[in-house]
Amino acid sequence: MGDLDLAIRGRTYREPDGPHSMVVRGKDLDSALQHVSARSDCRSVAVVGLPEQVPDLGALVGRRLLLVDGDSGRLRDFAEVAIRAGIEVEWIRSVRPPFERLAAALLPVGGVVLAAGRSSRMPGSQKLLLDIDGVPMVRRVLEAASEGGCHQTVVVYAEDDVKRAINGRSELVFNAKAQTGMASSIQVGLRAMRPEIEAAMVVLGDQPLVGSRTVATLLRAWRREGSRPAVAVSQDDDGWAPPVILARELWGELFALTGDAGARQVLQGRPELLDIVPAPGRPDDIDTPDDYAKIVRLFPRRRPRQRA
Repeated sequence: MGDLDLAIRGRTYREPDGPHSMVVRGKDLDSALQHVSARSDCRSVAVVGLPEQVPDLGALVGRRLLLVDGDSGRLRDFAEVAIRAGIEVEWIRSVRPPFERLAAALLPVGGVVLAAGRSSRMPGSQKLLLDIDGVPMVRRVLEAASEGGCHQTVVVYAEDDVKRAINGRSELVFNAKAQTGMASSIQVGLRAMRPEIEAAMVVLGDQPLVGSRTVATLLRAWRREGSRPAVAVSQDDDGWAPPVILARELWGELFALTGDAGARQVLQGRPELLDIVPAPGRPDDIDTPDDYAKIVRLFPRRRPRQRA
């Protein structure tokens, strides 16, 4: 990272041992390109303050490139060369490195919405389709994940009605083993994550009070320097609840789960793995008609339109 001092978590650094991203000054770009040429596990590079001349960017083919500079002409020149070379590129016109955008580009997080469960305590209805402020509940949760900053969103479903409610707004993966419990849905969702995704945020499809600000707060906390592999929403005094962000390094343990086990079984009794943070919104989930009635009362009633 040269003389840059950015409070980004440890998977982004200059001389790493494993899969990583890089942030470099433009003056260090030549040495960075040499590093990338020798390291196939460098997934993305951010360049802050572009040099006057565009070097050969061939080493970056197959990786992601983020350009940060206050000069729109230099940004355009670099971006055009990168695009012609087939490099996935985005750019930010800014003199100072904007932490949020850098961290988001270098440490992408996917969202897994669990929507394959049975509504066993909500007789006569599929609770994920219940109306919350004019929107099906599961779609409201999906929109929070997407608008909050998840790079990729996946909805794990088991019933066609849920699939229709999503209506093309997300990737959908069918869980043929949904009846075996939540563990199988988590695993199906994680397998659908793209290779560049560094962590997955797991959220329940029946948590309609989780909003985009909830998600953004968790993403910010997970990407900060010194954060632990998992970050979850605080609940009550010392407890936590989904959504929970889980670094890829924890996925192996999640794939070993069975039945209704989930992230709690992986993190229980291991405080060194988990940061619990306060976040806007509420992690309440809906299981019963009474739960639904309480949450619906939090939203103003929509008045029917008057006919002319």
